[in-house]
Amino acid sequence: MGMACGKETVRINEREQKMSTLTSREIQLKSRPEQLPSAENFELVEVPVPDLQAGEILVKNLFMSVDPYMRGRMRDVKSYADAWQLGEVMNGGAVGKVIASQSPDFSVGDYVCTGLGWREYSVSTIKGGYPQELRKIDPALGPLSAFIGTLGMPGMTAYTGLKKIGEPKVGETLFVSAASGAVGAIVCQIGKILGCRVVGSAGSDEKVAWLKEEAGVDEAINYKTADDLQTAVAKACPDGIDVYFENVGGEHLVTALNLMNKFGRIILCGMISMYNEPVPGPQNLGIAIGQHLRLQGFIVTTYWELYPQFLKDMGQWIGEGKIKWKETVVEGLENAPEAFIGLFRGENFGKMVVKLSDE
Repeated sequence: MGMACGKETVRINEREQKMSTLTSREIQLKSRPEQLPSAENFELVEVPVPDLQAGEILVKNLFMSVDPYMRGRMRDVKSYADAWQLGEVMNGGAVGKVIASQSPDFSVGDYVCTGLGWREYSVSTIKGGYPQELRKIDPALGPLSAFIGTLGMPGMTAYTGLKKIGEPKVGETLFVSAASGAVGAIVCQIGKILGCRVVGSAGSDEKVAWLKEEAGVDEAINYKTADDLQTAVAKACPDGIDVYFENVGGEHLVTALNLMNKFGRIILCGMISMYNEPVPGPQNLGIAIGQHLRLQGFIVTTYWELYPQFLKDMGQWIGEGKIKWKETVVEGLENAPEAFIGLFRGENFGKMVVKLSDE
């Protein structure tokens, strides 16, 4: 019975697709920025949506993600993520609803995550290398937008980076930069769950207050108003730092290196302060030798096989009230470039999300 209904859905939607021509707005990369991106680097265009082929589904995007790592994709250099090409649509995490299907694995009405953001509609298949390219999601676990945030790539980044690389132990001090951000806020709270003393750094008094009152960190620092960052972090971490979750780079990394305990671990997740302007590396890196430090970078896709366990753990923690998060929601595809640029100005509180449409 179920298979027959599925085939009928495919036939109906195939006819519907041929009866009308659908167009989609999308954001293309117009030029490559040298420093902080500007609106002139992006172009909003309208394109036809192709007819579905066997195995494909048509998704109406409801939310899309803008993330700091995307800045690297605007450069024409080899990296872990392919560079965006000029005149082509950009892409990234998105949550949408299936509105037509020629796949037996997806039905009209399914909610899915794809790697095809920066557009209103996408045509997807189950094929592809990136784990977020296409997967069903369960709206019962949380709000749809959370699947490109706390329950998606940023949450997974926090979970795998801290557990697999940081290997925190009960009673250790965990220091987190960009602590109120999409990744940092989840790192802080998982750190508390795992028994760490957690200290976070953020860029406003409002963010510091949220970290203390909602996320439950032990200490939080406003790095923008601190007279001296190292003095402020040393005061908040009187026993030194055992694990540092690096999201910022620059002065934060220099400070953490100076305060790391022997056999400490530094999780190199991101360095947002260094993405738009060339900045020399830390001059105190030699400290890592005598302190027996481990500095390890990682890409979340390396650990994607842990995603089911991540969802299980996060679902339990959210149900117990141990995980909370903030979102900054910008409405309209046309405003996605400004939302992205806002990441580098610190305009987001928590995950920056662009809402593209109601259902």
